[in-house]
Amino acid sequence: MTAGPEPATPPSPRRRRGGRWKKVVLASVMLGGLAAFFALGGHRYLTLESLKENRATLLAYTQRHFVTMLLLAFAVYVVATALSFPGGILMSFAVGFLFGRWIGTALVVVAASIGATLAFLSARYLFADAVRRRMGPRLKRMARRFEEDGFNYILFTRLVPAFPFWLMNLVPAFTPVKVRTFFAATAIGILPGSFVFVNVGESLSEIESASDLVSGQTLIALGMLGVLSLAPIAWKRRRTRKLKEKNG
Repeated sequence: MTAGPEPATPPSPRRRRGGRWKKVVLASVMLGGLAAFFALGGHRYLTLESLKENRATLLAYTQRHFVTMLLLAFAVYVVATALSFPGGILMSFAVGFLFGRWIGTALVVVAASIGATLAFLSARYLFADAVRRRMGPRLKRMARRFEEDGFNYILFTRLVPAFPFWLMNLVPAFTPVKVRTFFAATAIGILPGSFVFVNVGESLSEIESASDLVSGQTLIALGMLGVLSLAPIAWKRRRTRKLKEKNG
């Protein structure tokens, strides 16, 4: 007679305390990073006026130390995204005029996807268990939908400008969506918008206000791409409904 699987051993009190301390340290690092950013006046540098004033200096330094600036910009973008710093569009804008549309777009897509995934993993590690225990029926339905069609839902939120980027790094963390699904959907979804922002960044001297960054037509086009990203979900539901009707 084959013995059944042994019951899982609950973690010891010492192990639970160690896990709590890791969460406290991680949360402190994230909150401390945000506090330091504002305390040191980082938000004052992430403005269109600041970028335009320092354009010549930044370009000259980048020409002399291209690889160093490329690595620095990549690291800053990853950390800023992971800690949900404001000013993602302006950072993309700066990358555009420093490195050009092609290298700049590649940098933004990869760095933002890595940073977003780090924010996603941090939120899942810190808060997912507590949130899942308190989920009501509506949130449970949303979690099931993300489990079934997570790629398309995340792709939709990345393509449509109405969804704050930092918020959509956190919401999927409370669902069963896989990390590789989150990363892939994020990278593909932010590609069109990143290209737009980086491409406009090359014309820094011609831009007078933040409203000149993108046109209304561009935002509408991105929104339409987002709607199209939901087409597979609609088709899948329609097919499932027809099969149910057919099978009675």
